[in-house]
Amino acid sequence: MSPFFVMSLLFGLTFGQTASLCAPSEYTIHVEKRECAYCLAINTTICAGFCMTRDSNGKKLLLKSALSQNVCTYKEMLYRTALIPGCPHHTIPYYSYPVAVSCKCGKCNTDYSDCVRERVRTNYCTKPQKLCNK
Repeated sequence: MSPFFVMSLLFGLTFGQTASLCAPSEYTIHVEKRECAYCLAINTTICAGFCMTRDSNGKKLLLKSALSQNVCTYKEMLYRTALIPGCPHHTIPYYSYPVAVSCKCGKCNTDYSDCVRERVRTNYCTKPQKLCNK
């Protein structure tokens, strides 16, 4: 192996994250309950963006940990709770949602993220809409 190749490889592994564009991004969640009269549009932040990944063509030369496929995921988040208007007394009118405070490129945690593919877009209201700002 040439010294240039080794230095390029080490540089890419060390500083690859600096080229990533993963950051909190504005997002609107639409929440409805069958029993409630309104749909609630909640403005929040999610982690979105591009993360550098490593090509596995050189997998015989590198450690397995160096071949990870990183995703844009939460570094720090908090949960807020919103009140869905127009709910009858026997219904719990609260909805908790995540707010991204900071993001990172890393392995996907299936405890709070969909790591497989983008879900079908169902982010809309079928009832009259109320707005909730974070």
